[in-house]
Amino acid sequence: MSYSIDTILGNLKIEALNEMQQASIAANKAHKDVILLSATGSGKTLAFLLPILERMDFAKTNTTQSLIVVPTRELALQIEQVFRSMGTGLKITACYGGHKREIEENSLTHPPAVIVGTPGRLGDHIRRGSLTLDTIHTLVLDEFDKSLELGFQDEVAFIIGSLPNLTKKLLTSATEGFEMPDFLNLEDPERVSFLTDDVETESLTLQYLISDDKDKADTLFRLICAKGDKLTIVFCNHRDAVERTSNILHEKGIINEFYHGAMEQREREAALGKFRNGTVNVLVTTDLASRGLDIPYIRFIIHYHLPHTEDVFTHRNGRTARMEASGTSIIILSPEETLPEYIDKNKIEKITLPDTVELPAKPDWVTLYVDAGKKDKVNKVDIVGFLAQKGELKKEDIGLIEVKDYFAFVAVRRGKAAHALHMIKNERLKNKNVLIEVAK
Repeated sequence: MSYSIDTILGNLKIEALNEMQQASIAANKAHKDVILLSATGSGKTLAFLLPILERMDFAKTNTTQSLIVVPTRELALQIEQVFRSMGTGLKITACYGGHKREIEENSLTHPPAVIVGTPGRLGDHIRRGSLTLDTIHTLVLDEFDKSLELGFQDEVAFIIGSLPNLTKKLLTSATEGFEMPDFLNLEDPERVSFLTDDVETESLTLQYLISDDKDKADTLFRLICAKGDKLTIVFCNHRDAVERTSNILHEKGIINEFYHGAMEQREREAALGKFRNGTVNVLVTTDLASRGLDIPYIRFIIHYHLPHTEDVFTHRNGRTARMEASGTSIIILSPEETLPEYIDKNKIEKITLPDTVELPAKPDWVTLYVDAGKKDKVNKVDIVGFLAQKGELKKEDIGLIEVKDYFAFVAVRRGKAAHALHMIKNERLKNKNVLIEVAK
C-alpha cells in the first residue's frame, strides 16, 4: 500500500497544492515540531494530512500511527471525509460526542491508521483503554487555540501525556498570538505563517447598516430579502438568540435553519446538510459555525450581533470570500451601537435598505431523510437507483446526497418530492423497509 500526491489531488479534484500547503510539507520534512498559521478556508486540512502520510509506515497500517485533535465534532467529520476522499486505502476513525461511544469502540477494535477526535471523547477512550497509544508517533492539534478557548486545556494535556512515543507535533491555527502551554513540550518549533495583518481581503467587501430599532429582527428580514436567494450565514452571540431569530425569520416567510452546540448530532447534521444542498439559503448560528465548516460559495456573512473580538470577526468572515470567490460581510448596528475599534472606518461602506422588499424565491430543493446509512450497506448509488426506479425521478431531480453511518440526506427537486414519496411509500430499499420522509 502506498500513495501518490498526484493521485490524491486527482481524487480531491484539486489541480495543484497552494503555496501554504507546499510550505507546510517542506517544513514538516525538515523539522520535528511545526506551527502552521493560515487563514480559515486556505486548505490547512490537506496541509497537515499530507505530512501525516509522509510519516506513515505502510507496512504497519493495522496500527494507529497518527492522532488529530480538533475542537468540534464538525471539524472531526470534515477531516474524516477529506481523508477518505484522498483514496489512500488507509482507515480513519472519527471520535466525538453526540453519538454512541460503542460505535467508535467497535471500529477501534481494528486499530485505524489515523484517529481524529474531540478532546473530551478522546480522553474518554484513553481512560477506558480503547486506544492503542504506544504506536502513535504523530500528533496534530488542529485549530489549537479554539480548543484552549473552549476550555479543553486539561483534556488536551492529558491526551498528550498519554502518548509515550510521540516524535512529531503539528499545531494549526488561523489566529496569531495565542499562548503555548508548557504541556506541549515543543522542541524549537518551526513557525510557518501565511496570515496577513488585514481583516479584509481583496475579495471580501465590508458593509454596515443601522437598524431603525434596538430589536434588529425586522432589519435582518429586510436585508435578507434585499440580497435575494444567495447563501447567507447570520451570526448571533447566544444559542437562545439563534433560535429566536430563526423563528422570527420563519414567521416572516424566510426559509432557514438554525445551528448551535446544544443540538443533537443528527439535528446539527441535518441543518448543515440542508444548507449545503440548497434546501435552505440562510443559516442562523452561533460562532460554532465560524470554524470548521467547509461550505463553498457562501455569499453573505451577516453579523446580527457584534462579534466580541477581532479574532471572532475574522473567523466569521472566513466563511465567505474563500479561495477565488468573493463575499460580503455586513454588520447590523442598533441605534446606540458603534463600529468596533478594530474595523478601519475608511474600509467599510455604510448601506441603506430599499423602502420595499420582496420575499426571496423558495429554494429549488427539499431534503429527504433516509433511515439507513453506511452501516446498513447503503450508499449513494443505491439511493439514486432507488429514487430513479421506484420514485420516478430523473437524474437532474436528485441533488447532493450525504450518507452517514446510520442515515442519509438526499436533496430532491421541490416540485418532484411529493410524487416521489408517494411512489416509494411501500417500496423496499435493498430488500429492507426503510423510512424515507422530508427531513425535519
